[in-house]
Amino acid sequence: MSKKKENKTSGPKLKIIPLGGLEQIGMNITAFEYEDSILVVDCGLAFPADDMLGIDLVIPDISYLRDNADRVKGFVITHGHEDHIGALPYILKELNAPVYATRLTMGIIEHKLTEHGLMKGTKRKVVKFGQSVNLGQFRVEFIKTNHSIVDAAALAIYSPAGVVIHTGDFKVDFTPVYGDAIDLQRFAEIGKKGVLALMCDSTNAERPGFTPSEKTLGRTFDTLFEEHKNTRIFVATFASNVDRVQQIINTAYKFGRKVAVEGRSMVNIIDTASELDCITIPENTLVDLDQMKNYPAEKQVIITTGSQGESMAALSRMANNMHRKITIGPGDTVIFSSNPIPGNEKPITKVINELIRKGADVIFQDVHVSGHACQEEIKLIYTLVQPKYAIPVHGEYKHLKAQAKIAENLGIPKDKIFILSSGDVLELNEESAAVTDKVITGGILVDGLGVGDVGNVVLRDRQHLAEDGIMIVVMSLDKASGELLAGPDIVSRGFVYVREADELIEEARLTVDEAIQGCLDRGITDWGKLKSTTKDVLSDYVWKKTKRRPMILPIIMEV
Repeated sequence: MSKKKENKTSGPKLKIIPLGGLEQIGMNITAFEYEDSILVVDCGLAFPADDMLGIDLVIPDISYLRDNADRVKGFVITHGHEDHIGALPYILKELNAPVYATRLTMGIIEHKLTEHGLMKGTKRKVVKFGQSVNLGQFRVEFIKTNHSIVDAAALAIYSPAGVVIHTGDFKVDFTPVYGDAIDLQRFAEIGKKGVLALMCDSTNAERPGFTPSEKTLGRTFDTLFEEHKNTRIFVATFASNVDRVQQIINTAYKFGRKVAVEGRSMVNIIDTASELDCITIPENTLVDLDQMKNYPAEKQVIITTGSQGESMAALSRMANNMHRKITIGPGDTVIFSSNPIPGNEKPITKVINELIRKGADVIFQDVHVSGHACQEEIKLIYTLVQPKYAIPVHGEYKHLKAQAKIAENLGIPKDKIFILSSGDVLELNEESAAVTDKVITGGILVDGLGVGDVGNVVLRDRQHLAEDGIMIVVMSLDKASGELLAGPDIVSRGFVYVREADELIEEARLTVDEAIQGCLDRGITDWGKLKSTTKDVLSDYVWKKTKRRPMILPIIMEV
């Protein structure tokens, strides 16, 4: 065995630490660590679950990175979707490290950094496909892939312990709308030299076959526009799917229609894509929404956000008559060019029903292709890369499991396939791989301008308030004698409608009054005791009468 090979296997191990993005779709962030160097791949956010009342978004807990801040060499970003870049502005405030990304991805990131006032303080580098960046002990090469957003990259991460390929979100598209097809040749070349581990996108690992090319939708749009020549056309799609917008614009131009883009996130991304020439808009095709009234309805196309039924997105506002400029009615055709993200089926159905009720023609079948690889494409990448270890990423547990099955069928031994959980520390080199440790991970909740100031206790309170409401008991005590001067008065919110429950509230007041007098007669003037007595007595009374447990808040004032 050559000396060089010996060092490679017997030296220190590479650590792979997912800090988010496993067991869920969203909040993707993974740390790679070798000796004194840490590099971070992606930095995404997740959208709140139904029980996170009032929360706007969830960002990853980066305690581990903060504790090792001096070793973090930079953030390397695969593509510009929110679940891969959304948390950057929040995380960079805590951990300032350089950001490396391809052109459009960086354009979208810079827009966020400008909004958060972080442009000056953040070092950024735009990387071309085929280029590498050196980050401490690591070298990272960007490889061209296809996805539902332009400029998506896979990463080859070279470390002294071996090469790891991270596919990012990808599909194999031989006829992309913009740019080149995925660089399969490069995957094969790196595979020939030997790959330690493959971290592959699992989102569609349960789906057999191949994902159709984005270009196939061009013909679908042509057919739909032909069939609905005499109506105004709305197309709802993901803000970031620049290629989809390109195809809608191409078809609109063919049919002599004007196009307006509605929805803040979409306007921002299309502006960025236009500046970087990632989208080609024929002259005089794109017009401002305000100008649309100058054209007949059958010459209008409005591309909008809200394909997932988000309550504040443009399409939902149109459906609920809350949009300032647009009303949808008979003579309008609305095309949903997206698939429901798991969990969004209800709000989407609600919007569709509203639109149909208004008389619009709604089309939501077969006007979408996925941006993620199905089983045959996953097999293709595995076959080209020939990894020693398989680490499925990006997906819920069932997706990761489905990919593990594919890897096993391709001949990768079961003990070389690792389904990780967020926080697991996987240590590996040519000789062995094992999960050796666990680090702190989790979600930090963002509510308005507050980051992390709403925790489990506050959420539990919000849940309690949402379920049973609140009762506030106010009373005044004489400082000197400890006598009850005023009250107790009861105010309730979200519990019962007070005007119709005078008797209940009055009886509750008398019950509390009696208990407080009892305490004072026994010489108990300790506020803590008075408050707990109030809570106990009122809680028992309300439970007996209504079988509800509102939050009870006693307020005592001294005069």
